[in-house]
Amino acid sequence: MVTVTETRTGTYEVVVIGGGAAGLSAALVLGRSRRRTLVVDAGEPRNTPAAHMQGYLSRDGMSPAEFLALGREEIARYGVDLVRDRAVDVTKNEGEDFAVALAGGETVHARRIVVATGLKDELPSVPGVVERFGRDVIHCPYCHGWEVRDQAFGVLATTAMSVHQALMVSQWSKDVTLFLHTVAESELTDDDLRRLAAAGVSVVPGEVAELAVEDDRLTGVRLTDGSTHPREALFVGPRAVPQTGLLEKLGAELQETPFGAYPVVDPTGLTTVPGVWAVGNAMGFAEQVVNAASAGYRAGATINGELLMSDLDAAVRV
Repeated sequence: MVTVTETRTGTYEVVVIGGGAAGLSAALVLGRSRRRTLVVDAGEPRNTPAAHMQGYLSRDGMSPAEFLALGREEIARYGVDLVRDRAVDVTKNEGEDFAVALAGGETVHARRIVVATGLKDELPSVPGVVERFGRDVIHCPYCHGWEVRDQAFGVLATTAMSVHQALMVSQWSKDVTLFLHTVAESELTDDDLRRLAAAGVSVVPGEVAELAVEDDRLTGVRLTDGSTHPREALFVGPRAVPQTGLLEKLGAELQETPFGAYPVVDPTGLTTVPGVWAVGNAMGFAEQVVNAASAGYRAGATINGELLMSDLDAAVRV
């Protein structure tokens, strides 16, 4: 059983902010590299609503909660500290030192910072969507498409990009209906219409009023005109909200993408602020669990090497 530190003060070589796959992976590498490391975990992973995660070799089908629990146990074996708290501020002092203020009132210091704060999904405000998200209301066919394969799919359009989602999910079912909802028919291009027809996707105009649910399962999509279309799974497109507040406070450069503003990073996750890395969904919308873990590993190894060379150069100067 992993021991969770309730409060922690002092100086670390690295503080990892975020205890998801990316943050724990970075901490694992750093712990194995004998670096004094702290993970600050607010306990709000993006995939909490999901009963299982897919596509992670050897961990396919594992629950996200079990995956993270095992990760916390692994980092503890290498002396990594973990505190259940939220980082509310990060400031850079003179030299290599960063100060991380925690919501609980403690302040910790580190030479390097890994930001793995992820993002939050804002779901369409249709009654039933939030309650069923991660079950039969889903957003990623690579995450959940196999589990609902060959069922009657609905796709809730919130932007014209929802056409792409409808085309993608047609790989997992030949019974797909695109509910235009707040998207006007005039927003669909001729290419959109041709591709939808080629994929066999039905297009239904009109605003969605609510989801029809019976015996705790999705049975249909009800429009404001009163009509109900039988469906067994509904794909939605959440609005991704990057959790970049700490990076902005540090002055990291952000770049606009179709999915929000994310930090400018090099291939290792290093931001434009020396000594600060961003990994996982903190650096991009499309990072799945396996990608996030890989990014954390790469950042951890890079940080260890950089600290080693920095200390050796300092010793040479002395």
